[in-house]
Amino acid sequence: MTLDSEHGQEQRQPDHQVIKERQQARMVALQALYEVDCVQHQPGRVVDERLADNPMGTHGATFFRWLVSGVVRNRAELDRLIQQFAPEWPVDQLAIIDRNILRLALFEIGAKDGDAPPKVVINEAVELAKTFGGDSSPRFVNGVLGSALTATHEAF
Repeated sequence: MTLDSEHGQEQRQPDHQVIKERQQARMVALQALYEVDCVQHQPGRVVDERLADNPMGTHGATFFRWLVSGVVRNRAELDRLIQQFAPEWPVDQLAIIDRNILRLALFEIGAKDGDAPPKVVINEAVELAKTFGGDSSPRFVNGVLGSALTATHEAF
C-alpha cells in the first residue's frame, strides 16, 4: 500500500509479487484441501508439509494458512452453500477437485477479512479448474460461483 500524499488517503497498489504469492497460495491450498478431503490427513500436518515443499514469501504463507484454516473451519457452511447453488449435484458426489475449488472460492468471497474482489476470486477459481479439473470444471465452477455472488454476500 502507498499513501496518496495529495489526498491523505491510503490507496491500494496491486503489487505484482503479492498477486503471484496469492496465486501460488491458492494453488497450494487447493492441493492441501484435496489431500485433507481425499485421504483425511490432519490439516495442520498437511499445511506444514505443503509449506516445506512450496516455499513462498511471508504474505503467501500467511494467506495460504488463512485459506486452508478458513475452509476447514467453515466446511459445513461452505458445503451448504455449494448445495444451495448447485442443487442438482450432491456435494459428496462432486469431483473432489471441483468441490474444493468451490469451497476455497466461497470462503474467500464470504470471509469478513477477505480483501480480494469477488470477480478476481472467481477468475482465480476458474483458472484452478482449468489447470486441475476436468473438461467441464471451469464452466461448472464459474456458474456456481456466479450464482452465489449474485444471490448472497454471507460472511464467515
